[in-house]
Amino acid sequence: MSTVPFVTCDLLDDNPEKDLQVVIPSMDGKFFQSYGARKTFGGQVVTVKCFEDNSRVKELLATDGTGKVLVVDGGASMRCALMGDLIAESAVKNNWNGVVIYGCVRDVDALATLDLGVHALAAIPQKSNRKGIGEVDINLYFGGVTIQSGDFIYADNNGIVIAKEKLV
Repeated sequence: MSTVPFVTCDLLDDNPEKDLQVVIPSMDGKFFQSYGARKTFGGQVVTVKCFEDNSRVKELLATDGTGKVLVVDGGASMRCALMGDLIAESAVKNNWNGVVIYGCVRDVDALATLDLGVHALAAIPQKSNRKGIGEVDINLYFGGVTIQSGDFIYADNNGIVIAKEKLV
């Protein structure tokens, strides 16, 4: 899926009969920004919920991610990053298409060189704690949408679209 070009605007326009959700910027002005070298990415969703602890993010991105995108609900924390260059390099090595983080990343210059889609709210140099805390494959809710493992996500510089079925 990562090599099939798409524009999220066109996905919405071309599929009016499908139940597609669009991640809405939050009321407090938090917008997703693109940090990875791959500016357009999509795939089947794997969810993880963790707050200021990237243990599960690191574990998941060290597994085979062919055709997948990790969606991380970090509670919109601005106090620490849930992914940096080393974990992102692991994601590339394990064939993940991308990572969407409702929270922060770090090592942004290195992330910009990696063939990985990365959307996050912001960057901060502070690393997270690792206490082994986090829930995998649970329903997430942020940006006005519900996201489940097994959904499909499509992201580009226009925004993020969630679908129940593969579109491209």
